[in-house]
Amino acid sequence: MNELVILGAGKIGRMVCHFMSNCGSYKVRIGDASQAAIDHIKQEFDGVDGQVVDFADGGSVDAILKGAWAVISCAPFHCNPLIAARAKAHGVHYFDLTEDVEVTAQVKQLAEGSATLFAPQCGLAPGFITVTANHLMQSMTEVTDLRLRVGALPRFPSNRLKYNLTWSTAGLINEYCNPCESVENGELTSVPPMEQLEHITIDGVEYEAFNTSGGLGTLAITLKDKVKNVNYKTMRYPGHCDLMKFLLHDLQMQDDQEGLGKIFEKALPATFQDQIVIFVSATGQYRGRLAERTYAKTIYHQEIDGRNWSGIQITTAAGVCAIVDMLQAGQLPDSGFLKMEDVDYEQFLANRFGKYYA
Repeated sequence: MNELVILGAGKIGRMVCHFMSNCGSYKVRIGDASQAAIDHIKQEFDGVDGQVVDFADGGSVDAILKGAWAVISCAPFHCNPLIAARAKAHGVHYFDLTEDVEVTAQVKQLAEGSATLFAPQCGLAPGFITVTANHLMQSMTEVTDLRLRVGALPRFPSNRLKYNLTWSTAGLINEYCNPCESVENGELTSVPPMEQLEHITIDGVEYEAFNTSGGLGTLAITLKDKVKNVNYKTMRYPGHCDLMKFLLHDLQMQDDQEGLGKIFEKALPATFQDQIVIFVSATGQYRGRLAERTYAKTIYHQEIDGRNWSGIQITTAAGVCAIVDMLQAGQLPDSGFLKMEDVDYEQFLANRFGKYYA
């Protein structure tokens, strides 16, 4: 039985732990900076070992990686370069959920010459949405426009932002403040976050969408010479973008991201009653005529194995767990750098974890 290390025992780490410790294929141990979080995990999941890990200390990471087959990092994104470096040193397969562009570039560099697989950005966006975008394009020729949109939203918003915290506050702010990669007129470019606002209706519900950082993963680089326009935007309920720009720009909170995080944590309650809205559109030639292929789906919070899990927990964890499972099944290369656009869509959905997207 392969030994799997999960680093980070927060919302997503718990869901990953639940999936992987209950499927019968992996022996799981988990590491977190908090002893209380470790104790809770060990009480919640039978047979899961755990220990306190300092994600900024190489020796501490080494201690939990010893003898492991693979590691899934659910730790804060800025911890991942060190974790990936120690994974390479130990010959351990590496997976993460980061949306951060610079972190992914560092992981890609570490993957050069590696005897094990390095697969960052394995969650929802980037992750599953990248797999889906590539799938839509495969039956088309001369694709000109590829649009990727994702929203992690409360089902019952009750504040002016029409938003509740559903995942990492630091990750949210990172998406809202960093430059965004895109392809415009065939050229790889960077566009500002919170701009290019548009409105979209899915299943009768109106959303707004705007630029955010990191959602494309490696897709922009892969497609820059193949598709004229490629972009990613985050979806929110109408009015959210304007209020966020007031906070970030008018009140200059983009220059005090730590302070902004404290405001969010104090004022925006978390919720497990959420919905994940996914929209991908490819426009190009199909059987000799201009056509658009679209994938649109809403995934809700649900009960799994007698426990309630949020939509963001399910979709993010299902993404990375499916990729790990596909590696074990021999459906992925076992060394080097994995781009999510190289993952087979049908095999992903047929996976016991990928099925949560089916």
